[in-house]
Amino acid sequence: MTVNMGGRVGRHGMLGVVVSLVLLGGCAGAPADGAPEGSGTLTVYSGRSEELVGPLLDKLEGAVGTEVEVRYGSTGEMSAQLLEEGAASPADVFFSQDAGALGALSAAGLLTPLPAEAVQPLPQRYRAADASWVAISARARVVAYNPDRVPVADLPAGLDDLLAPRWSGKVGYAPSNASWLSFVTGVRLVRGEDGARQWLTAFAAQQPQRFDGNGAIVDAVASGIVDAGLVNHYYLYEKTAEVDPSTYPVRNHYVPNDPLGLVNVAGAGVVAASDNQEAARRAVAYLLSADSQQYLVDETGEYPVIDGIVPGREHGLAPLDSLSPPDVDLADLASLEETEALLQEVGLL
Repeated sequence: MTVNMGGRVGRHGMLGVVVSLVLLGGCAGAPADGAPEGSGTLTVYSGRSEELVGPLLDKLEGAVGTEVEVRYGSTGEMSAQLLEEGAASPADVFFSQDAGALGALSAAGLLTPLPAEAVQPLPQRYRAADASWVAISARARVVAYNPDRVPVADLPAGLDDLLAPRWSGKVGYAPSNASWLSFVTGVRLVRGEDGARQWLTAFAAQQPQRFDGNGAIVDAVASGIVDAGLVNHYYLYEKTAEVDPSTYPVRNHYVPNDPLGLVNVAGAGVVAASDNQEAARRAVAYLLSADSQQYLVDETGEYPVIDGIVPGREHGLAPLDSLSPPDVDLADLASLEETEALLQEVGLL
């Protein structure tokens, strides 16, 4: 594989995915019997970092039967490049860190629909209505908190609970982090522009503490610099990979039916301009295979989007379908420019 560096579900469900993979032309390992090998080089634009998914994408050549070139960068950079290149893009597959970018590319007509058999096994929430993209893994927003400092009775049941005096100066957030921007976009979708502005203005008055990223927030929660932080669920697992989770002073609090519990996805789609459509579909199929899903659960701590995947490491992940995220169309998370403007207005960016 050539790598070019840019910038940074139940038994029946599992059977459905396996059938989808066969119909798409095979999954891990050599291409399925009778399936023609891809022609030329398959080019993947990855908005997921090489550190996270490089070992997974290294296996694509065996799955699609052709040489694979991966170009890495941030999801924003790679989606902007696709938008600029349009029909002249050399990309065959786009692997995105979030659903918003996929929604934007789909709206621009740059992704081509996947076969119905490929998308049907996934819950409707985790696939495009027009089948132009599918989720590959999922992650939940949580309130990471220090159990030595926060009684369970004080944990927020929703956004407005964070406006109580108890939380003044004691909540961490990462203003430039993509997951924070998606969360705020979710607030806009649930409450509308005026409602989001009202909550954000009140949250800013609480003087939340700024950090460079989710990992730094979890560190600050553990050390008592803040009592809680707004992060993605798997950052706790990164911190407890080499220590006893029961003694590490951070826990994840899941908030149902509220933007604090937004579930976003990483996902993939086939680029409409690709002249290697069959191999591109097989690449997406591989990312939905049990082999790929197991890697994502074990190595990144994310949620699988197909049934039957049991974590090889003890993450304590509740089943994805046990979460109750707010009812938003994940493709609508694409409106990040409006989110950034609103955050700038209220002083949180």
